[in-house]
Amino acid sequence: MKSHRKVLTFHIPTRIGFVNITPEVAAAVAESGVSEGLCLVNPMHITASVYVNDDEGGLLSDYERFFEELVPHEPTARWRHNRTGEDNGDAHVKRQLMGQQVVLAITAGRLDFGPWEQVFYAEWDGRRTKRVLVKIIGE
Repeated sequence: MKSHRKVLTFHIPTRIGFVNITPEVAAAVAESGVSEGLCLVNPMHITASVYVNDDEGGLLSDYERFFEELVPHEPTARWRHNRTGEDNGDAHVKRQLMGQQVVLAITAGRLDFGPWEQVFYAEWDGRRTKRVLVKIIGE
């Protein structure tokens, strides 16, 4: 069995942002030499998510609006976590709702997606550098 590890680095200049990371994940799969296996994609930070969906601008805007309405950042005093001196209590909750990580199938050396599926990094507390782990195992 082969194993391959790659770390992607992102710096989102805004508090919330979404990045299509499919090309980077596909490149890691190609680098791995794995033809049949699995690819784990995991943000290595507790205020970020990785998910699979359509790369459509309206949907990305809808996500930002939906999560901000459901789990608003302001007023920051509403979040007990923020009593630690941080202001990102909402980002932790948004991460739980969107999800932490994805596991993707690799078939014939490529990501095995359905129509329109893409891999995204979702940032809920940006303005600093963060990492995403891509771990590939298989034959």
